[in-house]
Amino acid sequence: MQILLTNWKRRFKLWFFKGSKEAEGPHEQEGQHPQHAWWQVMCLTGVDYFSTLGYQPGIAFLAAGYISPIATIILVLLTLFGALPVYNRVAEESPHGEGSIAMLENLLSRWKGKLFVLALLGFVATDFIITITLSAADATAHVIENPFAPLFLKHQIGFTLFLIALLGAIFLKGFKEAIGIAVLLVCVYLLLNFVVISVGIYEVMTHPFHLPEWKHALLADQRVHGNPLLVIGIALLLFPKLALGLSGFETGVAVMPLVKGDKELTDKDWNSIHSTRSGIKVVPDAQALLKARIENTRKLLRTAALIMSVYLIASSFVTALLIPPQEFEEGGGANGRALAFLAHKFLGNGFGTVYDLSTISILWFAGSSAMAGLLNIVPRYLPRYGMAPNWTKATRPLAIVFTAIAFAVTLIFKADVNAQGGAYATGVLVLMSSAAVAVTLSARRRGSTWWPFLLISLVFAYTTVQNIHERPEGIKIASFFIGAMILTSFVSRILRTTELRVQNVELDESARKIIEEAARGTIRIVANRCDSGDVSEYEMKEQEKRYDNHIPAGEPIIFFEVTPGDASEFAGVLRVCGERVDGYRVLRAESPAVPNAIAAFLLHLRDKTGKIPHVYFGWSEGNPLSYIFKYIAFGEGDTAPVTHEVLRQAEDDPERRPVVHVGG
Repeated sequence: MQILLTNWKRRFKLWFFKGSKEAEGPHEQEGQHPQHAWWQVMCLTGVDYFSTLGYQPGIAFLAAGYISPIATIILVLLTLFGALPVYNRVAEESPHGEGSIAMLENLLSRWKGKLFVLALLGFVATDFIITITLSAADATAHVIENPFAPLFLKHQIGFTLFLIALLGAIFLKGFKEAIGIAVLLVCVYLLLNFVVISVGIYEVMTHPFHLPEWKHALLADQRVHGNPLLVIGIALLLFPKLALGLSGFETGVAVMPLVKGDKELTDKDWNSIHSTRSGIKVVPDAQALLKARIENTRKLLRTAALIMSVYLIASSFVTALLIPPQEFEEGGGANGRALAFLAHKFLGNGFGTVYDLSTISILWFAGSSAMAGLLNIVPRYLPRYGMAPNWTKATRPLAIVFTAIAFAVTLIFKADVNAQGGAYATGVLVLMSSAAVAVTLSARRRGSTWWPFLLISLVFAYTTVQNIHERPEGIKIASFFIGAMILTSFVSRILRTTELRVQNVELDESARKIIEEAARGTIRIVANRCDSGDVSEYEMKEQEKRYDNHIPAGEPIIFFEVTPGDASEFAGVLRVCGERVDGYRVLRAESPAVPNAIAAFLLHLRDKTGKIPHVYFGWSEGNPLSYIFKYIAFGEGDTAPVTHEVLRQAEDDPERRPVVHVGG
């Protein structure tokens, strides 16, 4: 029985943490994903983008009243002439789906870049988590208002939590790209919305009193004072409240690896593509395929924006003209479900129920899209920074964490669609503003025309500030996510500092020859901080180390010098170069963390030569606490004890562990 229980625990652990041992990075497995036509992938992003029609018209009317159609037109203009050009450039510069965050990461260096990315990830978490909770809450609203729904389902918080739990359960089972389901849901949903909006337009045209009533109510607004010109001015001030209609662009870029170019990229094609920090180097054939992918992604973004623009304007007009204002308020029939209200009113409860089922499905599937985005973004950045445990590279434990967070957000906001709108808009707008800034800086560095993107950045900045001013709850929850992200990231970084942190050791030809010579006897490595690098330095330090550590005079030694690199990086490849300085053998390398590099090099020597190497240090004088801080922040400090600790954690068997000597 005990053996069966142990085997079950082992199998469960392997299943639960599947993926946590895979290589880090944004697109190592990219070539393994099947690619699809751009319009099919558009439907995958559309479950998030198009599903906002379920609640956007109602939230727009609550925010702007009878001015909402005019404010919606301004929002559409910003979409077509602001967001679309920006994300066309983002697609061009991140064809692997890295998005605007990676562009900004490359524009800023060291800890500045990491902290900025962490802040943006806080807004990403806000955007995607609120997408899950808001969509589930709106789906519940459609259930509650449906006359055929059983009473036991009509519980706003309870049923919303059930939908979120169901979403989490699917990701525990193993979520796969469901392009076919997304295409079906989007096509049915857009068709039903077309029918509802068309019926609404027919109702407005056949009953001419609706338009004059709307005009009268518009000019009677105390903010307008009967002046039609003031309507546009007020709309310019109010349209940031409608920013929910801008969602979907960041997701559209994130799924670029699924977009087929002229043909599907094969494993051979992907082997020819090498991602570097400064850009993408490809062979001509693969480069042509990437260009085709970029062009098809632009078609995706352009088509989605045009479709959504038409639906946003039309839905805003018909709901503002045909639904009494009190129905938009809390407890009203159109609250969070304006188009569904019209479907039931003009087409009957039978068609309305079909519309509700379609809306519930696409809203729930929008949560799946958001969860998939989170599960893609967190492993892409945090483990690579050392700011998350290794298990965060696995889908299932992360799905549980995000589901728990979504539960908490739902309870805090009481599953209220309107209460979460500000937080959602804040996350969307900050990401779009950062994308505009990234494109502006990139265009300026390339010497191309950049001032139009600067203007777009300013418009998005204004929209973001206005939204935060009007609905501060959005920045509050985003600040919570940012604070939690930074705190947990740095705690994880501190806990993981003594990991080996070297993915591979590469030796040049000179270094390889030096090691082969040393392997004929006992391998003795002297850790050295290079000063002048001349003969007199090595002569003096050899005498010092031999005396302090009792190294026999006839035993050859190798000086190993590690220069601190970018300490904000966590792991990487250790490249060792060999040099001979008037008979002295010197190996040099650069690494974010000096002790970890030394430990990794020693283990590499042991594995390649079959001998246990010895390493020699001198005592460091100074405050131990200051050395700890220096090591965490800058990658160096009291090197000897930290090297020993890294070796102890990396090698359990003391007999196989490289020997550390400290003299002084």
